[in-house]
Amino acid sequence: MRIPTVHRIAVCSVVSLAVGFLGLPAAAQSTPPSTPVPSPEFPDQPPGASEPEDPPPGPVVAEAGTGIGMLRVLPNAVPGESIIDDPEFDEKIPRQALVETGMGISVAKANSEAYLAQERAVAEAAPFGFAVGGHAPALPGSLAQTAVPDHEEPKTRGLEPPSSPLDKLLDLGLLEGSVHARWDERLGPCVSPISDAETSLASISAVNVLPALKDKEPELAQRAAQAAPGAADERTEESFAPLERLGGLLGGPAASEPTAGSLLRVPDLMRAHSNVRLVDAEGQKGKAVRSTSEFEVASIRLFAGTSQELRVDVVSAPRLTATATGDPDTSTVDYTAPVLRISRDGEELFTLDAAHPEFELPIGLPLPSDGDTPGTAVVGETDRPGVIDLGVLRLSLGELTEDRVGTEMRARARLLDLEILPNDFLGFSTALAKISFGEQFARAKAPEGGIHCEREPAPESPTTPPVKQVADPPLPKTSGAYHAVGLFWTGTLLLLFGAVLIAALPRRR
Repeated sequence: MRIPTVHRIAVCSVVSLAVGFLGLPAAAQSTPPSTPVPSPEFPDQPPGASEPEDPPPGPVVAEAGTGIGMLRVLPNAVPGESIIDDPEFDEKIPRQALVETGMGISVAKANSEAYLAQERAVAEAAPFGFAVGGHAPALPGSLAQTAVPDHEEPKTRGLEPPSSPLDKLLDLGLLEGSVHARWDERLGPCVSPISDAETSLASISAVNVLPALKDKEPELAQRAAQAAPGAADERTEESFAPLERLGGLLGGPAASEPTAGSLLRVPDLMRAHSNVRLVDAEGQKGKAVRSTSEFEVASIRLFAGTSQELRVDVVSAPRLTATATGDPDTSTVDYTAPVLRISRDGEELFTLDAAHPEFELPIGLPLPSDGDTPGTAVVGETDRPGVIDLGVLRLSLGELTEDRVGTEMRARARLLDLEILPNDFLGFSTALAKISFGEQFARAKAPEGGIHCEREPAPESPTTPPVKQVADPPLPKTSGAYHAVGLFWTGTLLLLFGAVLIAALPRRR
């Protein structure tokens, strides 16, 4: 029996239409679903960085930071902590200060490889930040500017530090910050400056009281009894000035003025300045990357308002510069070491410089005579009899530390370290207080040959130049459709081919 031609055509048409309708859903999924690229959580959140077809000069990585002061109460007193539950590992972590705070901070950064485009250049000016037991909460009141977009003018305003537990230790005067971040979308870092931050502070007084010594007065009375056995019964805790005020050298909460008797007081204007820019490099066509940290202060007073007041005059201000040319042999770190003159009542006691970087003065508490009121502690050598040794006041220049890694230059320095080291009978294995004045940091990195800013003129076009998005990383195959789609179309083609064969070939009995 032979199948008529009309029947063959009908069979082929029905099979083709059935396959076509059944294949529509699968055809819509011919491109299997993939893991989506994460979108910003907030509508105003900036997208990731994009790579233009004509990349700007670079890469550039640089940073400069300057802090007016760093106060540490009982440094190295708190053990380090980590998320790893291993006591042996915790012992390897550096110990933290009980309280740590930075005052008048200015930071300038440049990073052409930053993930977010707006972080290519960052300038920040902050009144202060602090950490308690190694934990540092974020504080409001800072001033910041980022680029891109480029900013032709800096941003300047007053800074108001928020209230904090450190108000009893610090009294800051008028603060003002200025920030300027620049980055050209086409020329990149070929602007001047790339980043600039400045913080100025009108006055400061730090450490009017040492709370850690409040519970040590019984030990003081016992030490006094050992020094004068005949009057042991008369030596009580009330026989001396409060020890938390360091024997009357510090003002404490009952002082008539907040600045009276401060461990450190600066009545004049201070300025912390950080800058990142490109400069000409001798012997090469490309420009070098330079990070500069500057600190300016006229004089510092120790134990201000007391008979033991010391004056520290800054004869030569420090300046730290890191310059990266792209060649380790020509990249440099330059440091202008400070010169400090220490005097009392107009008489010069010592000069701190690179040749003489450290100076110490003993702190003693005279025993009161019969009927005498408690006296004030003495700083320096004294001829008075019966003086209990409380500790040592140490003044030292912060040494320069330099590190070179390939074409990257890093350096740190400090103007002055002020420490109060207690005697053994007080029971402390660390300094009572440490103030690092004028902390500086500079870092710079440039590609081989430097930064070439010579660019052809941009074509005049009102449209935005095309931008090539950074390629996304390979995404995982999260659906079985990656394999099911191929199997479906293979089976469909075989079914269609079989239907055509059945319909076209004659059937024989």
